[in-house]
Amino acid sequence: MSDMNNTLDDIHTSGSLGEKAEIFQSGKGNVSGFPSPALIPLRAPLPPPHAQKTRTTLCKWNRSNKEGEESPASPVPNPFPELIPSTVPPLFSECLLPWTKSSATQVIKVYNEDNTSRAVEVPSDITARDICQLFVLKNHCIDDHSWTLFEHLSHLGIERTIEDHESVMEVLSGWGMDTDSRLYFRKNFAKYEFFKKPLDFFPDHMVSISSETNGMMNHSQLIQTFLNSSTCPEIHGHLHAKEQGRKSWKKFYFVLRRSGLYFSNKGTSKEPRHLQFIAEFSDSDVYTLLSARKLHGAPTDYGFCVKSTKCSSARDLKLLCADDEQSRTCWVTAMRLLKSGMQLYQNFIQPHQKQKASPMRSISENSLVAMDFSGQKSRVIENPSEALSVAVEEGLSWRRKSCHRLSSHGSPSTSQSSMSNIALHLAQPWFHSKLSRDEAHRLITQQGLIDGVFLLRDSQSNPKTFVLSLCHMQRIKHFQILPVDDEGELFYSLDDGHTRFTDLLQLVEFYQLNRGVLPCKLKHHCARIAL
Repeated sequence: MSDMNNTLDDIHTSGSLGEKAEIFQSGKGNVSGFPSPALIPLRAPLPPPHAQKTRTTLCKWNRSNKEGEESPASPVPNPFPELIPSTVPPLFSECLLPWTKSSATQVIKVYNEDNTSRAVEVPSDITARDICQLFVLKNHCIDDHSWTLFEHLSHLGIERTIEDHESVMEVLSGWGMDTDSRLYFRKNFAKYEFFKKPLDFFPDHMVSISSETNGMMNHSQLIQTFLNSSTCPEIHGHLHAKEQGRKSWKKFYFVLRRSGLYFSNKGTSKEPRHLQFIAEFSDSDVYTLLSARKLHGAPTDYGFCVKSTKCSSARDLKLLCADDEQSRTCWVTAMRLLKSGMQLYQNFIQPHQKQKASPMRSISENSLVAMDFSGQKSRVIENPSEALSVAVEEGLSWRRKSCHRLSSHGSPSTSQSSMSNIALHLAQPWFHSKLSRDEAHRLITQQGLIDGVFLLRDSQSNPKTFVLSLCHMQRIKHFQILPVDDEGELFYSLDDGHTRFTDLLQLVEFYQLNRGVLPCKLKHHCARIAL
């Protein structure tokens, strides 16, 4: 990854907000350069010169008509030439009126996982990232750069990630009038994970250098080769393809190159005379099939398809199906990189560069220090390890006091203790109370099959227990959290009581730092928000 970063040092990135404001004030910029639509006043575009002249003429005619005479139109003088440049038309001030409605704005509706929706008025040149930032601000969410806009085509049973740089209005323009198409706002932790861990997305047996050379691709240079327009790693393997106009599926050997997707009509041969062209990606997008077996009769549930931006019929879809999730992820990720690889990399690094350029911490926060008031004299804690341990101890002490306040006076019973524990974890974003096993599986799949994505829920089989649902190696596993009663005190454990926790919050915090009996640490919690 270091080689790739050195190679891409000259990538163009957007300037700071102060620079953009400076450009706008000097008359060189436009509103679309701002990073967030929540901060952009919707202004009407300047009318064309002939429209201004006509309007001025009408005003002069109306005034002259009252006076009983006609006079030719004359331009309105500029009373403040030092404030408004001479190149700006005199009606410029009308565009700055706060109640002016712009014809270049549109109202769109965005849905959440629970199908609640919200309509917002946005500029016509807004991007998917702008939409995500708008809802992050409106809902006071933590912007961890995983929030994503999805295109959901219910009538076709397909869905895809709208890339951060894509124009939302261009996506909407491809929808039919009588189709059930929606925009969904939710997290996708796997959106740019292939830049961090390419080995998890591109297995050795599916990746090689293009057919001109028969060597194998070095994974340390894999992503860099994808981004280089003159080279491209070759993705190859078997896929099931649905025959055009038929319900049957056949298995072929497919090859993905920069020129497009091909399949071999003779075994695994890659000779040009045996390769038949399927699709290219300059004007096509790759979608995942939501119910491959049920809607399309696919042999597995790991279906995806290639859809042209100009087509909206199910007959025009190139339906494909992989044997496992890892293979499907490899094909879909490679197609995304082939379509807009360098732009995806810019989308990936842009939030991190903004954080370095303008850190979120204020001056007052930087001046805060850890203090120890346990002795007769207060002292500043200079050792970072000691400061961290003190902070943890303070948090545990606060939690114990909270539990005591929630319980009744005197010795709390087991039921009272459990009620206080429930009150602690019910408000946590990772806890999804009455979620079923299938719904948990679907939610984790939607928000990204990468290591460490998790949620906690009530057990459907045993009402007194909880379940931890965790993704590891693109598979979702479920671990039962059992209550342990020790002399009237209630604890929770994942390993039959060997490691005990007073509440679920403590359990989650422990396994976020330690793997323990789990296959990996807890990293990303599945969250739902109300729009």
